[in-house]
Amino acid sequence: MSARPVSRRALGVGALAVPGLLGLAGCGSDVGNGGPNDIRIVDYYNTPADDVAINGTFEKCAEELGLTFSREKVPGDQLIAKVLQMGSSRTLPDLLMLDNPNVQQVAASGALAPLEQYGITTEGLTDPVADLGMYDGTLYGIAPTVNTIALFYDAAALEEAGIAPPTTWEELHEAAAALTTPERYGLAFSAIASYEGTWQFLPFMWTNGGDETDLDGEGVIGASRFWSDLVREGLVSRSVVNWGQGDVIDQFKAGNVAMVVNGPWNIAGLEADTPDLDWDVVTIPVPEAGTDPVAPLGGEVWTVPVTGDEEKQKKAAALLKAFVAPENQLYMAGERSTIPGDTAAAEQFAGEHPELSTFVEQVSTARSRTAQLGPEWPRTAKAIYTANQRVLVDDTDPAEAFDEASRTVEASRTAS
Repeated sequence: MSARPVSRRALGVGALAVPGLLGLAGCGSDVGNGGPNDIRIVDYYNTPADDVAINGTFEKCAEELGLTFSREKVPGDQLIAKVLQMGSSRTLPDLLMLDNPNVQQVAASGALAPLEQYGITTEGLTDPVADLGMYDGTLYGIAPTVNTIALFYDAAALEEAGIAPPTTWEELHEAAAALTTPERYGLAFSAIASYEGTWQFLPFMWTNGGDETDLDGEGVIGASRFWSDLVREGLVSRSVVNWGQGDVIDQFKAGNVAMVVNGPWNIAGLEADTPDLDWDVVTIPVPEAGTDPVAPLGGEVWTVPVTGDEEKQKKAAALLKAFVAPENQLYMAGERSTIPGDTAAAEQFAGEHPELSTFVEQVSTARSRTAQLGPEWPRTAKAIYTANQRVLVDDTDPAEAFDEASRTVEASRTAS
């Protein structure tokens, strides 16, 4: 997720229905995508840091390959609609960036070319990072950099309260209580009614033994109850049901919250807006000491659409292969406060960027959201955030809310 105008995980992926995408299969290009050596690229990166990193890397790689390129930047919440429009008008680009939860549904439509035929492989990637671009055992996309979430904290506030950064749920609860004052909440997270709210809930759900295939299981219910207790006791604001991750970090900047769950994409803004704030970050606390923290793996995935021009697809793939080389991953990660997808590059990056080393650690145990459910993930993600809204807004018991969530998902799956 990022501090861009449209949050990565707030995208309406639930609207990405497979029937609407089936028409993309076989949709080549009736109009020229520029000259034979001009690669047309579509993505949603739109910040100055993005332009420096993405444009700079493409410029270097294109020059080395004797290619040129043009980029069309589409607002994040409009990208999938744009893909559908380009498919129906037979104007798919040569390279297409997708948020990783969308990859499997677009790949299922037949709109993306398998990458291994072009010599692009998952070598050097952990299985979860590779999973971001996989569908049905085939590689369709590569994420050059990834991200996840961790716990930011006001170091001075913790020191003043005489407490150490929390590592377990018990310690997190105690820290939130100690840090809560009439002017400040101890903790904040995003529980908004969108995929962003589900994204923030997953570390608590997964580390508690919860599973997206068992929404009425004790692991899921217990995680929701932990959130609910924090809100009910006044340690977390009830407003978190309306806060996206950008809102959460803004509350941290303003001194209204002492600890927040958030991601590395907000570090640049945090440093620029609050240069005097003494902050640090640790991995998300876990239910029991000794448990590995498991957070969701975020990041955009680059793909080669099927345009019907085989030679152009080969050139686009060559550009992509150069673009995602480990040395370029290091550069882009440094410019954009993300983590290289390549394991060796990530280890090097942690040494060069100690402020991001916690996120490198968190990424090492992170999971892809779509690895288990594939194209069915959006309906489950919606059920999760809807259930938590019932718990936090209406004070519904978590067991009741997630029992209904489980039945809703099953009914939807049966009907489809």
